[in-house]
Amino acid sequence: MKYGIVIFPSKKLQDYANSFRKRYDPHIALIPPHVALVNPFDSTDEEIKGIIQDLNKVAFDLSPFTLDVYKAKTFHPAANKIFLAIKKDECLLNLHSKLNAHIFSNDEKTESFVPHITIGQKLSNPEHSDIAGQLTMMDVAHSEVVNRFHLLYQLDNNQWTTYETFHLGS
Repeated sequence: MKYGIVIFPSKKLQDYANSFRKRYDPHIALIPPHVALVNPFDSTDEEIKGIIQDLNKVAFDLSPFTLDVYKAKTFHPAANKIFLAIKKDECLLNLHSKLNAHIFSNDEKTESFVPHITIGQKLSNPEHSDIAGQLTMMDVAHSEVVNRFHLLYQLDNNQWTTYETFHLGS
């Protein structure tokens, strides 16, 4: 089964992201706005039990932290993806690092972590250029406290749903 680990932001930030996603993101029906903490991975039912124990330990050892969204950006030219950029807070980077160490303990290399919430993807080059030009000029400033992360699994219809939630700190 395919799994993922994410942060779901507040309803206010999800509503803001969805105001763009409904026009620019064909994956809007598959998963709510989120910050991916690890790349999707495959796991057996037996393996996921051990991973859940590790995730509980990680969550217990870390404290809630502030998530700061500061602007719209793009991954162009690597990908026609537009996103809300998140400041690389030390606590967020630590959470990402610890989660990846527990999931990919076999030294599998993970991509450079760019914390973000996708608001547009799979756009044609002209469409991406036009939309990115507009959105990257927006003034975006949002802060909120993150006190949990979620283990998700992918259903047969490609939708993602929560398997378990982990609360940060004791």
